[in-house]
Amino acid sequence: MGRKHRKGKKKIRVSFRKKKEQKGPREDWTRKYKELGDDVGDVPTWETVRAKGERSRRRTIIVDADADLDQETAPLAQATDEKGTWIRGRVLEVIGARALVEGEDGQVYVCAVSGVLRSVAIDERSSVVAGDLVAVRLAEGAVSGPDIREPQGMIERVEPRRTMLTRAYRGKEQVVAANVDQVVVVVTPADPPLKLNLLDRYLVAAGQGNLDAVICLNKVDLAELDEFVSILGLYAQLGYQTVATSATTGFGLERLKHLLSGKISVLAGQSGVGKSSLINALQPGLNLRTREVSKATGHGRHTTTVTRLYKWHFGGWVVDTPGIRQFSLWNVKPEELEGYFVEFRPYVPYCRFPSCTHTHEQGCAVKRAVARGEIDAARYQRYCNLYFGEEEKFEEE
Repeated sequence: MGRKHRKGKKKIRVSFRKKKEQKGPREDWTRKYKELGDDVGDVPTWETVRAKGERSRRRTIIVDADADLDQETAPLAQATDEKGTWIRGRVLEVIGARALVEGEDGQVYVCAVSGVLRSVAIDERSSVVAGDLVAVRLAEGAVSGPDIREPQGMIERVEPRRTMLTRAYRGKEQVVAANVDQVVVVVTPADPPLKLNLLDRYLVAAGQGNLDAVICLNKVDLAELDEFVSILGLYAQLGYQTVATSATTGFGLERLKHLLSGKISVLAGQSGVGKSSLINALQPGLNLRTREVSKATGHGRHTTTVTRLYKWHFGGWVVDTPGIRQFSLWNVKPEELEGYFVEFRPYVPYCRFPSCTHTHEQGCAVKRAVARGEIDAARYQRYCNLYFGEEEKFEEE
């Protein structure tokens, strides 16, 4: 008789894949034919085909009887199988094949990433990223704590991501953060200098990943703000939230806190723009490391080395990311770019050709709008640069 389960529980079957497939013995039919010659009557004319190969495996887990779950998301409910305890958690940080996961009870566990997940990460640099919601199978007697060296659990499944911030890195997709509500693009008027090409690429990536975007002009104490009011005004007119801040003087921090409160945000931008400094100013107890911009090169110095998710004391979460010098888009086709430049939308239906690229065609309504000053000419030129792939060689800090 099978094992009875607690009242209100049920068994379901979920599938997983083995990392390697065991190969069975192979018949050398050519050699047999040569040995038998024309006498092939004893050679089988059929072979057995198994419906499930060695790669196909399933396991049984126990979940609540009223749980409405399919095979892909079943382990994401709190469940137990016969070999361990399943918990649902959020990934805070990933370093190599290990991750910090915070469970729904607030406990943080050091977890390993299963070989199955690592093996399916063919087109991505990492199969698990900060912000992922995951199913973890804890070891018996697992101990919580971020500083424990030995893994206390195994990340077996990743919930489908509702939003993502991605980029291209060495020909592969890199998911910077998952399940966030908005990307806060931090730029500076100087030290390092403002790069509007980089800003526009982040805005395209935000649109691609179904994220809202906030533009934060930090270090305004280092330059005359009047010089950059028109830039903030341009993006504000396009519908983006904008804020000017100084982590040093505290200018604009209350508005920034308002924009961050209750949301899951990812701070992104060049090295040296002050992402970690802003986080420290908003929540001093975190004490994130910061460094000055190099006087010799004018580039920010690489302080944050891994992507990390932190919880705000005023509500919400923030992902601090390593700085970069150039942000390359992943899997954005040139003909799709027009959809991410919001100021183009009222004019696109009036272009002469349905397949108009808005770069050289006669009868282009977008180009007419640029000529009339209804679309900012400099931002239109940045669109053309993106369309034709005219960007500097990607360089990592």
